[in-house]
Amino acid sequence: DEHFKCILLTTKNDVIQIADVSRGGIDSTVAVPRDVFRMAVRLSASAVIVCHNHPSGDPEPSRDDLLLTKRLAESGELLGIRVLDHIVFGDGRWVSFRDRGLM
Repeated sequence: DEHFKCILLTTKNDVIQIADVSRGGIDSTVAVPRDVFRMAVRLSASAVIVCHNHPSGDPEPSRDDLLLTKRLAESGELLGIRVLDHIVFGDGRWVSFRDRGLM
């Protein structure tokens, strides 16, 4: 199953909490900005790192992953909460959007 999580961070990037955002089926999960930032606003997080797994084992970001990341970054900007990275895990490997220059 695909799991989407959000790591909530302080201004010094200390972890406040790791929040479950959504769980999906074998090929997708639904994550919307409202769900991603709900706990971040409630706990006064200054920044977040979002992450999810690809049950297929291939951590390469999909087009939907790219679009979601853009929406999250834009939403975070409006809320004053920085989106530092989006990490996709799969089969012992991972891809960082920040490292790839995708955000």
